[in-house]
Amino acid sequence: MEILSLFGAVMDLNQWMVLLMFATFIVMLFRGIPVVYALVGVSLIFVIIGEVVLDPSRKLINEFIEFQRTGITYVKLSVNGGRFFGGIIKNPVLVALPMFIFMGLMLDQSGIAQRMMKSMQVLFGALKGGLALSVMLIGIILAASTGVIGASVVLLGVMGIPTMMAQNYGKPIATGTIAASGTLGILIPPSIMLVIMSDQLAISLGDLFMGALFPGLMLGALYIVFIIVYGIISPKSMPVPDDHEPVTFKALVDVAKSVVPPMGLILVVLGSIFFGLATPTEASGLGAMGATLLAFAARNLNLKVFKDVMRQTLNTAGYIVGIFIAANFFALVLRRYGGDEIIENMVLGSFDNPYMVVAFILFIIFLLGFLLDWIEITLIIMPLMLPVVLSLNIPVDGYGVVGEPSVVWFAILVAVTLQTSFLTPPVGFALFYLKGVCPPEISLLDIYKGVIPFVLLQLVGLLIVFFYPEMTTWLPAVAYGQ
Repeated sequence: MEILSLFGAVMDLNQWMVLLMFATFIVMLFRGIPVVYALVGVSLIFVIIGEVVLDPSRKLINEFIEFQRTGITYVKLSVNGGRFFGGIIKNPVLVALPMFIFMGLMLDQSGIAQRMMKSMQVLFGALKGGLALSVMLIGIILAASTGVIGASVVLLGVMGIPTMMAQNYGKPIATGTIAASGTLGILIPPSIMLVIMSDQLAISLGDLFMGALFPGLMLGALYIVFIIVYGIISPKSMPVPDDHEPVTFKALVDVAKSVVPPMGLILVVLGSIFFGLATPTEASGLGAMGATLLAFAARNLNLKVFKDVMRQTLNTAGYIVGIFIAANFFALVLRRYGGDEIIENMVLGSFDNPYMVVAFILFIIFLLGFLLDWIEITLIIMPLMLPVVLSLNIPVDGYGVVGEPSVVWFAILVAVTLQTSFLTPPVGFALFYLKGVCPPEISLLDIYKGVIPFVLLQLVGLLIVFFYPEMTTWLPAVAYGQ
């Protein structure tokens, strides 16, 4: 115990341990160490430091047992295998995770997005900014189909950039449109991030899906209005092609054939949840089956495509589950040294006004979005912030139906904040996804210029959700209040 006396109070030492844990984790990420290894490695390092080096009287594993933090008893590390693996595998909500991943990948492989691009280009070809409008509408549909930012941005970039460059679109507006529309996948249900948030915050996935629908569509509408206005103000940046095809009845039929099937699938998935016909987990199964049938109807389903989709689904789901387990380990060690209490006291002590506390949390998450992917933020940061949000007692109207309406509101705010962070220069994730598929003549500066108007629109949308929380609770109340 001599070492402890050199540092002063135990709480002071714990504060240093918590800060050093986060700092070491960030350093490991910058060194290129995979997230799972970084989380587990940091946890093991600080268990050894805290339990052996600083207090050698403790026995590392045998004494690391049953401690109390925020009213929860945590048991010894040696028996946490069942908690880590069993809790994840048995959670019915997380069954939806691989199903929605499979659904998005199968729709991607079926070629539906490519057909939508061609048909919509004919439909909006005579409008100023018609191609950008087509890309945005396809991005909204893909967001409601895939729920994965990287997949949407890359797919839209591969399809849209060559066509936009061929039509002499300005580089900023072309790249900005694609990056902004691709990030909608983090918010518009069925978003994979919302599935994980539901598990981490212990709230209804149906409430989150319904609560995110209006904010997601609102942001999509703001984007569309901006593109139309920008096409009027700066027609040279979004020219109408000289050889555009006239809109005929056949073109309208082609649009219907390409748009109706994926939209119908989305309505089946979300409608079954909305009308109480299926749980979100059951709806994910319907989505996976429906996407497979669409790929079969499009004659793009064969053994190779099926194997590729299954392999990518397994890789993505395995990656997320690996981070789940590592994040649980990290959180256990963090709580061992009072990390949750330290962070809660720090955040609550920052401002007296509860709304300013929420704004401060969102600002922290916005900054973390430059360093961490949404998976790490959702699994590590969100559970730490949950007690803070609950203690604020912010009066959000749940209409007597929505459980913990303030948490639902907070979760949607975090989703919009992360969407903004992933778009914001200089290190937004979506910008680098897009740069990876852009031709050499498009620089990162062009992408930065293009996303700035959309970042401002994101901030407008964030403020609307912040000041009108009922936007996130009214639809869930209508859906489940009967």
